[in-house]
Amino acid sequence: MSNSSSITEFLLLAFADTRELQLLHFWLFLGIYLAALLANGLIITAIACDHHLHTPMYFFLLNLSLLDLGFISTTVPKAMANSLWDTRAISYTRCAAQVFFFFFLISAEFSLLTVMSYDRYVAICQPLHYGTLLGSRACVHMAAAAWGSGFLTAVLHTANTFSIPLCQGNALDQFFCEVPQILKLSCSDAYLREFGLIILSSFLSFGCFVFIVLSYVEIFRAVLRIPSEQGRHKAFSTCLPHLAVVSLVVSTAIFAHLKPPSISSPSLDLVVAVLYSVVPPAVNPLIYSMRNQELKDAVWKVMTRWFLEVK
Repeated sequence: MSNSSSITEFLLLAFADTRELQLLHFWLFLGIYLAALLANGLIITAIACDHHLHTPMYFFLLNLSLLDLGFISTTVPKAMANSLWDTRAISYTRCAAQVFFFFFLISAEFSLLTVMSYDRYVAICQPLHYGTLLGSRACVHMAAAAWGSGFLTAVLHTANTFSIPLCQGNALDQFFCEVPQILKLSCSDAYLREFGLIILSSFLSFGCFVFIVLSYVEIFRAVLRIPSEQGRHKAFSTCLPHLAVVSLVVSTAIFAHLKPPSISSPSLDLVVAVLYSVVPPAVNPLIYSMRNQELKDAVWKVMTRWFLEVK
C-alpha cells in the first residue's frame, strides 16, 4: 500500500500489448495530432492576416483554435511517446500538470462556446444592436472571462484532486491523467470533495448548455422568418457547426465524469475519452470551415501564399 506522498509516478493505460499495435497507435495519433496542428494553425493565421475576418465571430473562433491546440497537446504527445518507447509511466508532477491544463482548456473552451452562441444570437436576432453589444472591448472582456473561468476551475480541481490521499496503487485505467481514474486510487472519503466539485462543475456546464440551446431556439425561429433562401443558408452555415461542436464536447465529457460505475469499463472509458479529448480539437476546424465560404477563402489564400513562398 502507498499514499500520495510516496507516489512519484503513475502508470497510464496502454493502448495495446503487442509492439505492432503500439506503433500503429503511435502513427494514428501522430496523424491526428499533425492534422489538428495544421488545421488550427491555418485558421489562426487566416483570421489574424485577413482584415475581412476581424469580426467578433472570427475573433472567438481564433480563441477556440488556440484552446484546441493547447487541449490536444495536453494529452496526445505523452500518449504517443509512451507507445513509441513502450512505457506507461508519467511523473507525478506531469500528471498534475495534465490535470491542470486539461481542466483549464476544456472549461475555457466550453465557456467560449457559450459566448459564441451569444454572439450568433445577437447577430441574427438583434442585428441592429450587434455593434453596440459586441464591440471590440466587450469581445476582449468576454474572451478573457472564458480563459479566466477555465484557469479558476483548473486550480480548484487540481488542488483538490492532488490533496486526496492515494493508497490503491498508481495504475490509471486511462491514456492520460483523468480525474475519475485518480479518484479510484483514493483510500478515504476525501474523494467525495472532488466528486462534489465535479458535480458542481457539471451543473454549471449544464446551465451553459441550456443557455446555448435556448439561444439556438431563438436563432432558428428568427432564421425561419428570413425571406431570402440565401440568408437562411448563411445563418444556418454559421450556427449548425457550432451546435455540433457543443453537443459533442458536452455529451462525451459529462458522460465520462458522471457515468455510473456499473457501466464503466476500460474499453468504454477509453473510447469516450478519445471522443472528448482528441476528436473535437481535430474536427473543429473542419466543422467550422466546411460550411463557411469566407473562412475557406481566407485559408486558401494562406495556403497559396505559403506554397508560392516555398516554391
